Amino acid sequence: MTLLPSGLRARLVITFTLVAVTASFMVAILGYQLVRHEILERTERAAVADVRETLPKIKLPVGIGEIIWAGAATVTEADLADVVTALSAHERTVIVTYGNLQQTSWDARFTMADVPDQLRWQAAHRLVFQRLRLRDEPWLLVATQLQRINQSGVPRPTGLTAYVFVSLADEEGVLFRLRSALAQAGGITLTIALTVALLSARQVLLPVRRLGAAAQALGAGDLRVRLPVRGADELAELTATFNETAAALEQTVSELRTLESMSRRFVADVSHELRTPLTAMTAVTDMLAEDADDLPDDVREAVRIVIRETKRLRVMVEHLIEISRFDAGAAVLRRETVNVADTLADCLEVRGWTDRVELTVPADLTFSLDARRFDVIVANLAGNALRHGAPPVLVSARPVPGALEVTVRDHGAGIPEEALPHVFDRFFKAGAARSRSDGSGLGLAIAKANTELHGGTISVARCDPGTRFTIRIPRPARPVVTATV
Repeated sequence: MTLLPSGLRARLVITFTLVAVTASFMVAILGYQLVRHEILERTERAAVADVRETLPKIKLPVGIGEIIWAGAATVTEADLADVVTALSAHERTVIVTYGNLQQTSWDARFTMADVPDQLRWQAAHRLVFQRLRLRDEPWLLVATQLQRINQSGVPRPTGLTAYVFVSLADEEGVLFRLRSALAQAGGITLTIALTVALLSARQVLLPVRRLGAAAQALGAGDLRVRLPVRGADELAELTATFNETAAALEQTVSELRTLESMSRRFVADVSHELRTPLTAMTAVTDMLAEDADDLPDDVREAVRIVIRETKRLRVMVEHLIEISRFDAGAAVLRRETVNVADTLADCLEVRGWTDRVELTVPADLTFSLDARRFDVIVANLAGNALRHGAPPVLVSARPVPGALEVTVRDHGAGIPEEALPHVFDRFFKAGAARSRSDGSGLGLAIAKANTELHGGTISVARCDPGTRFTIRIPRPARPVVTATV
């Protein structure tokens, strides 16, 4: 199971949107980082510069001619308070230490415990600064030890260390508003990207959809379908190729239909033309059959061959005429409610098969059928079983839900498994022995065509022993006329 969309439209929209959003996101992140870095750097530079400029101006307690160093008793907390006052400003907290003395701003929010140990060590040697987050707020901590040039002109540490906490709340507010603006811009970008993606996907896929609809119409038999060629891109080339293919297919199918129509007409015409001479030949062979026993042996054998082949030719012509009606769409179904038992009994009796075929059917079974075509179906199947199978040949009929089921089974060697899919093909004969039989090779094809004309199905299966044909004819939706004798 996959969560990826299967439609081309969805994939195009998602891909386009992802590319646009990813590019926008990367630009926004890069821009935000640059702005953030510049704002914080500028704030740091300003704070550090202010501290640097303020430190030289601070008045420190001095002796007669020398800086007072740590441990001097003359440095008081008041002196440290003066230093704190000099470094104080809005949104600042200042801590000044001198040995064991310490002084902080009057509104101090922090203590020396908030100063990192590493920063304390570094502040003893140079001016250092670090961004911290204290009390869930951003701060810049600037730390340094004050120095003065002594009488010898050498810079010396005074022992006074100042820690200046500069608030970065304003800068954080600016960055928060910037993030909000970038998020809103991202939402707008997403909406625009999605809209553009949908429009672009529609523009790209519209020719593809037209091609799909045209291909469906072509597959449904509309060979005249064509598409307008717009533009000069790959889709336009594909459309032009489709039109060329459709035109070639239409021409080929038209030629094939013409040839098929000519072939059907030729078969029908030949079959009808053969009827007249066959009628005369049949009459002559009937006369010869009456006197065949009085003829010499060689002449008698020749006469019997002529009689047999004439009968076979007559059956084949009748089958060809029947097949031509189906091919021409001229076969008409005339249903009527008949007694199935009587119809099957008449079918066997007319052909002299009553003693050779066992019939099993309820005496009161009635069904809506075209009696003539139903007779042809059963006769072809039973005749095929008698010619190629072995007794007993069984014909049975029974009602099933919404349909009539008729089975014809023999107990012979059976049709080979590989031949089963082809038994209803025209002129197909399974095995060399059947290819030399008296059948036309059209009987089963005609039985299938008549069954399908009833809206039914016919199937074949191997048994042990023999072969079984099953016919299933559905009950008609509309009422039919009841046959009367």
